[in-house]
Amino acid sequence: MRIAGIVQDSIVDGPGLRFTVFVQGCHHACPGCHNPQTHDPLGGTEYPVAELLAKMRSNPLTDGLTLSGGEPFEQSEGCLALAQAAHESGLTVWCYTGSTFEFLRDQGTPAQRSLLREVDVLVDGPFILSERTLCLPWRGSRNQRLICVQQSLDASQVILLK
Repeated sequence: MRIAGIVQDSIVDGPGLRFTVFVQGCHHACPGCHNPQTHDPLGGTEYPVAELLAKMRSNPLTDGLTLSGGEPFEQSEGCLALAQAAHESGLTVWCYTGSTFEFLRDQGTPAQRSLLREVDVLVDGPFILSERTLCLPWRGSRNQRLICVQQSLDASQVILLK
């Protein structure tokens, strides 16, 4: 995988202690993005998935995996392997995307839909600078939603995390 970086014990990318992987590459390039260095798909560093998994599993206090970026759905295969391993280890999986749940569900590639099915909570939608807020937990702008993915897929409608 090509990644911009990792945070071993994040407390801002979802509940509890999160192992957060910031993937490299994002076609959304939202104005005002707080991670603009992740936009270039040729930036960052190549990192073997196996090494990321070893780092993720190295801390027994980790509550979950968060896939951020960049755009995780641009590296669906690698992110899928991480998400599956996280679930096998009893961890939750959160994912940030500039796409919408509906787009990924209905128009995503097979790999993107596979990754979506492995996510517990999806923070979806582009960052919109005019909607920026510091008042909402786990998101940067008011348009972004915290979606319970499995419930939403089962119900064929978006179910928001309360």
